[in-house]
Amino acid sequence: MFTINIEKECGCFKKSDLSNHQHIASKDDALMEAQEMVGHMNENFCQKHEFVLFEEGSNFSIRVDERAQAHSGCCGGGHCS
Repeated sequence: MFTINIEKECGCFKKSDLSNHQHIASKDDALMEAQEMVGHMNENFCQKHEFVLFEEGSNFSIRVDERAQAHSGCCGGGHCS
């Protein structure tokens, strides 16, 4: 049995139809499901987070990281606007 775990459930995940701690019999099926979940979350959630997949034994963990902000070229000194 293989498990898909979301390390931290953000607000978008809680509002979605996705479920945490899914148990799937086949490793290939679990990997495909986890990859589909990561793709869906990265494309359809609010873009504040980035979701990354890790394999840990019989578990597939999806880590939630803060998404890097694009640099606008401003130094942040307050005089660019």
